[in-house]
Amino acid sequence: MRICVIGAGYVGLATAVMFAKLGHKVVCADVDERRVRDIQAGRSPFYEPPLEKELGKFVRSGALTASTDSRAPARDSKFIFICVQTPSLSSGRIDLRPLKAASRVVAKTLASSKEYKVVVVKSTVVPSTTVSVVRQILEGGSGKTAGEDFGLCMNPEFLQEGSALRDSMKPSRVVVGAIDRRSGDALMRLYAPIKADKVRTDLSSAEMIKYASNAFLAMKISYANEMANMCARLGIDSGPVLEAVGKDPRIGSMFLTPGLGFGGSCLPKDVKALRHKTKALGLPAKLMSGVLAVNDDQPFEAIELLNTALGSLRGRRVAVLGLSFKGGVSDVRDSRAIPLIAGLLAGGAEVVAFDPMSMSQFIELMPAIQYASSAKDALNGADACVVQSDWPEFSRLGKKEFSRMRNAIVVDGRRCLDPAKVERAGARYLGVGYGVASK
Repeated sequence: MRICVIGAGYVGLATAVMFAKLGHKVVCADVDERRVRDIQAGRSPFYEPPLEKELGKFVRSGALTASTDSRAPARDSKFIFICVQTPSLSSGRIDLRPLKAASRVVAKTLASSKEYKVVVVKSTVVPSTTVSVVRQILEGGSGKTAGEDFGLCMNPEFLQEGSALRDSMKPSRVVVGAIDRRSGDALMRLYAPIKADKVRTDLSSAEMIKYASNAFLAMKISYANEMANMCARLGIDSGPVLEAVGKDPRIGSMFLTPGLGFGGSCLPKDVKALRHKTKALGLPAKLMSGVLAVNDDQPFEAIELLNTALGSLRGRRVAVLGLSFKGGVSDVRDSRAIPLIAGLLAGGAEVVAFDPMSMSQFIELMPAIQYASSAKDALNGADACVVQSDWPEFSRLGKKEFSRMRNAIVVDGRRCLDPAKVERAGARYLGVGYGVASK
């Protein structure tokens, strides 16, 4: 089967590699020439080692190619997956311009083709978008009718950065929203080799499933942080509390680790978009607003710990370890490092930062702070450090590294360090939400 994937970001590239692994011929199209060159060379445009390994294999075999021209691959394909980004606007509403542009290209392809094709929207869009935006563009630009002359589906993704290919090949579920039975049947046959629960529904319900899922995950994180903050004020270690809560099968332990809050390309954007949509419907969006409010405030818990431990931030040198929104990825979008560093600077601190993979991206966001070439160098002469993302190498820091600090104070913003190990190494451990300070 020939498949065209429009958009070579995390979702698009993971989707392309997944279908190549399933034995299909795939073309991944993107307007970014540099991204296309990387893929043509078998390199991932972003840090995702397992995905890059498979990508290189399929590029070399010819099963997967990349192009800046999406019209020709779409013309030659049975399935066209739209996987372009839908970034947030300042209002919280998603920016539909990339989606509209891709839809116009597909419409021209449909107009000149006699073959029945299935157009699959995989971009994250608020409910009714596929019907009110994509369908209108496809029908208006092609002169054809969705559900009769071509198929139209909504197929949300549930992958996580850092495990994009694994989550594509072994998803928790496959959701197929379709305009009609024929469209849905065709996409279900394509997904037949994937062993997962499959849910069939209409287009708008499929769109809503994605938002409802991400909103719940974000809510669990903010819930964990709110409980941890309460525990801290009560002198209780939130670790055992949330661990016991997570053992309830109705709740589960995932996303219940307190820290500096959520970031990345999905959760913040999707919660804001859902809040915007909810308010547009005349509803108050109290839950989504609360989730975002807790997340916005959470980096300042680390700053408060530092203020208390140091007496004042003014003139203090603080090392921030980890700039990506989580360990194992290079993505700095909505990273909690951004408000954390802004708050440290506002308090008069001198900031030096390090990240194994995302330094170049972060320098573009915050060029004025200092950057170190390693975690060890970042700690040199520091009055304190904050572990902002959970890169494995930070958990291996010990006496040799902490002894380079002027004041060995370590704020664990991701609960990824062993408190006893940190203290044996001669540093004072302060964990966000621990409540019980080291003695």
